[in-house]
Amino acid sequence: MKALQEVAAGPRHGPVKPVVYIVDDDGGVRVSLKFLLESVGLTVCAYTNGREFLDAADPKQPGCMLLDVRMPYIGGFELQEALASRGFLLPVIFLTAHGDIPMTVRAMKGGAYDFLEKPFNDQALIDKVQAALQLAERRHASEQARDRTRHLLDQLSAREREVFDKLVEGKASKVIASELDISYKTVEVHRAHIREKLGATSLAELVRLAMAGASANHA
Repeated sequence: MKALQEVAAGPRHGPVKPVVYIVDDDGGVRVSLKFLLESVGLTVCAYTNGREFLDAADPKQPGCMLLDVRMPYIGGFELQEALASRGFLLPVIFLTAHGDIPMTVRAMKGGAYDFLEKPFNDQALIDKVQAALQLAERRHASEQARDRTRHLLDQLSAREREVFDKLVEGKASKVIASELDISYKTVEVHRAHIREKLGATSLAELVRLAMAGASANHA
């Protein structure tokens, strides 16, 4: 039971404070945005371009991004694609002074959280950033739970995993023994080992863990 409780629990060392990443080649914009967001207690890191961000940022750090569209080296849309391929879970808010409908559509189809044109209302931006950070924290917590589930299931041997998969399909030990061509007693031994390793006391808990594992594999 303890292992399953750890899957559902949050980070062991307390919540990680999210970061607002600003990626914009305009120094004046970076300074003004950083000052605005820090004035409401947010943690901010600013970068001059996408390459600089990718070289320095940690994919495991929860946060959101304020992203300019037109930049040297790596443009905003190219950086958006790179985030997904490198495992970043950052909600992206595009900021541009030259927005148009095709640009907005491309950003949103690419998974952007929002698309704002400069100049923008300060309070409206703060509200959107705070909402994006809440989403980022939920994503971060879900990813941590998936990681813990993967770790638990990885403790099972190949044979135990076969027995586990058939158990969560609702098959009885005698049926499992027949399908795997092993003895009933061996199945029962594997069942005991599975419960011990996963900390589960019931079939319902095993099914719950299997569902979490399936979610982790498709994340």
